[in-house]
Order: sequence, then C-alpha cells, then structure tokens
Amino acid sequence: MKYDTIIFDLDGTLLNTLDDLCDSVNATLLKHNFPERSLDEVRRFLGNGVGVLMRLAVPESCTDEEVAVYLEEFKEHYKQNMENKTRPFDGIMELLLDLQRYNYKVAIVSNKFDPAVKALAKTYFGNLIPVAIGESSDVRRKPAPDSVFNAIKELGSDKQKTIYVGDSDIDVQTAKNAGIPCIGVTWGFRSREVLRNAGADYLIDTPREIFTII
Repeated sequence: MKYDTIIFDLDGTLLNTLDDLCDSVNATLLKHNFPERSLDEVRRFLGNGVGVLMRLAVPESCTDEEVAVYLEEFKEHYKQNMENKTRPFDGIMELLLDLQRYNYKVAIVSNKFDPAVKALAKTYFGNLIPVAIGESSDVRRKPAPDSVFNAIKELGSDKQKTIYVGDSDIDVQTAKNAGIPCIGVTWGFRSREVLRNAGADYLIDTPREIFTII
C-alpha cells in the first residue's frame, strides 16, 4: 500500500453541489433585485470559498460591507436548502465503502464554510468519512495547507502516506503547498486542461481509478 490516507475536496469531487449553490446565490440576488447568475457562472466562481463566490456574483458596484450582508443571507439560505438537489457523483459511495473495507483513512477538506462541510459530510457519508474540515476563522482557506495538515493530524496519519484528491487548480496548489501528491478528477467543476496546467500528478475520469494509484 503506497498510501493509506486519502484526503478529498468536497464540492465537485465527492458531491455535485452546484445546483443548490446556484439556487442560494440566486435567491440572495433576487432579494436585492440583482440579475441572476447561470449555472456556468456559479461553477466558474467556485473554489475559493463562499466569500469570493458572493463577491463575484453580486454587481461590481457593491461595497465590501454590502457583500458581507449578502454573504450572511446566502449562508442562511444555503444552510436550509443545501440538500435539495445535491448528490454524490456516480461511483463515489462505492469507492468510499471500499476504502473503508480496506482500512484507508479518509477525510474531507473544503473551502466551504465549516458547519456546512460537517453537515453535508454527516448527511451523505456518515461514518465513511470521520474527519471533515471547512473554512473557519482559525483555518486558512485553501490553497493554504492548514486544513490538510489538520486532517492528517486528526486521522493520526503521516504526510508521507497521504494523497489528495480534488477537481480544481486550487486543489492542486493545496496539495503542492502541503507537499503531497494530487489526483485531479475530471468529473468536477474544472476541465482536464485546467488540472493538467495546474500540475496535477494524476488525472482520473472515474472514482474507481483511484485504486490504480494508491
């Protein structure tokens, strides 16, 4: 076994959260009579946390103070609606069951706000993923490696035996900053080209392919 610890990104890697995120963005925008955003726009805005998502979604003329208010409204709406359309990507549940069966250590690190990360992990994955870490005041956002190091510590694991799995250039950079290899997944919110250009160590098209690497 080359690696015994697998750290996953959440949105675009394990869960297809795009529809629910888009709905909550647009609910917030409509409340203030702003133009709605398309699924493709929201997809492009994702990856750097919900603060950046909302900054990009609202009109450029909005002040930082206004964006902070809209962000809290978005969070409140999303908290109530984040399980409406969200689903694991095809093959993810089978992968996680096999990882558990073979005693791999598994965690989630995400730039989504921490309470939502923990709630989604519990709802969709139960005890299959015991450690889930999101953005909070004491954990720097990816691509800072803090959340990765925290996950390794919580799992009682070792950096040398850890590999990271994600769908974006931010994920690749996070793995590089943590000094661990990265598997880029092509079914998420970024293209194969983006992952390749970012320097992903491996690219896979289906969850099962992870076993050819680990």
